[in-house]
Amino acid sequence: MAKSKEVTVEERLRALYDLQLIDSRIDEIRNVRGELPLEVRDLEDEVAGLQTRLEKLDASLDVLDEEIKSKKNIIEEANSLIKKYNTQLKNISNNREYNSLTKEVEFQELEIELAEKHINEFKVQIEQKKEIIAQTKERSKERQAHLKHKKGELDAILSETEKEESALIAKSDEYKTLIEERLVKAYTRIRTNVKNGLAVVAVERGASGGSFFTIPPQIIMEIASRKKIITDEHSGRILVDEALATEQKEKMEKLFAKF
Repeated sequence: MAKSKEVTVEERLRALYDLQLIDSRIDEIRNVRGELPLEVRDLEDEVAGLQTRLEKLDASLDVLDEEIKSKKNIIEEANSLIKKYNTQLKNISNNREYNSLTKEVEFQELEIELAEKHINEFKVQIEQKKEIIAQTKERSKERQAHLKHKKGELDAILSETEKEESALIAKSDEYKTLIEERLVKAYTRIRTNVKNGLAVVAVERGASGGSFFTIPPQIIMEIASRKKIITDEHSGRILVDEALATEQKEKMEKLFAKF
């Protein structure tokens, strides 16, 4: 296998700055999306939670309906027993039997009274739950409409940017293969640790891009010579001269226009 051509420092700097421009463009696309994906996820969770609550409320209504049926059965049985005991009272032969049947009638009347009390309580609970269900349905309807709107916004942004983002990610991966692994790791580490993900910046008006710290003239000359990779002592960013940055920006703008 033929020995590959040695890559110069300048070529490394150009490749690193190109990679930065590509990754910054990806960042811009994702920033346009902003918090929308998270908002959509939160709304989906909220709508699902409201649906679960409605299901539980409906189930509790069914339970209350069953309870009312049960109490009505108790009342029906008690009325039947009262009728039976009253018939027997007409044919009693002694006080002991009379007292016993009278107590049974009183007990069944208490059972009816208690069952009716419970039925009334259950009916109140049903009305309260129906009110909560109506409020929950209204809230769910409003949240679903909001979710539909936010999904529409997100889908519109995705349809506009998804193709470009995919192409840029592929291009970013491609450019990383053109740079030695140790530099890619350094670039990734710096990008993760600095503001706005800018790991490679141009010297602007005697300072590193995005910084107010002045760079000594001697260092600026070294950066412009493109003989070695120099980092900003304050931010750790890799520095390139303004002329190189301008050239690479023009090149990458033409590339981005194709996506």
